[in-house]
Amino acid sequence: MKSDSIVLIPTYNEKENISKIIDAVLGLEQQFDILVIDDNSPDGTAAIVEDIITREPRVHILKRPGKQGLGTAYIAGFKWAIEQKYDYIIEMDADFSHNPNDLIPLRKACAEEGADMSIGSRYITGVNVVNWPMGRVLMSYYASMYVRIITGMSVRDTTAGFVCYRRIVLETIDLDKIQFKGYAFQIEMKFTAFKFGFKIKEVPIIFVNRVLGTSKMSGGIFGEAVLGVIKLKVGSWLKKYERK
Repeated sequence: MKSDSIVLIPTYNEKENISKIIDAVLGLEQQFDILVIDDNSPDGTAAIVEDIITREPRVHILKRPGKQGLGTAYIAGFKWAIEQKYDYIIEMDADFSHNPNDLIPLRKACAEEGADMSIGSRYITGVNVVNWPMGRVLMSYYASMYVRIITGMSVRDTTAGFVCYRRIVLETIDLDKIQFKGYAFQIEMKFTAFKFGFKIKEVPIIFVNRVLGTSKMSGGIFGEAVLGVIKLKVGSWLKKYERK
């Protein structure tokens, strides 16, 4: 039976994690479907998922021809989930930095508590990050502070990648006009939802750095975010945010 909620998991070389994260999500008390968006992982991630699909109808896959950026992966997943009429659409990493158990309160914030977008927040109750170097913690924390100052959003964790959307949010945002593909994609999605007047709620989580596989983060991604925030703010002065 189809769930009303789907978890989008973008992958590139995640063979160590993908079957485990799928099992963890499917094993939750709340039912979630899963869409893996794989960017032609050379390590065989897609083949592992396709094998799972043969015996698990709640798992789906979008295979893309190559590595095109996190933002475009999520946008492809958003469009697929909208077409399939899922009510709640959730972004999640494959590497267990996001605890699958936190999917339940994220969905609940949208399904029962009136939020249009709920964010798994590392910073709403302090700094809840495990196994990151201190320099990276500080860079992430102050990046979010910088974004708040520039954009006027009250969101504490503006760069978070663990997010639940009500479908109406993604139907309202023109996904083809989202500019950023990397780290700034997460900021742009939150800022756009904020400008449209959607209700955003942060749900506290503990973020744990990956144990298996290789991180896709780089200093250049942070650079995109710093300049991208200014571009977003200036660009917003020239736009009208009216819901249809």
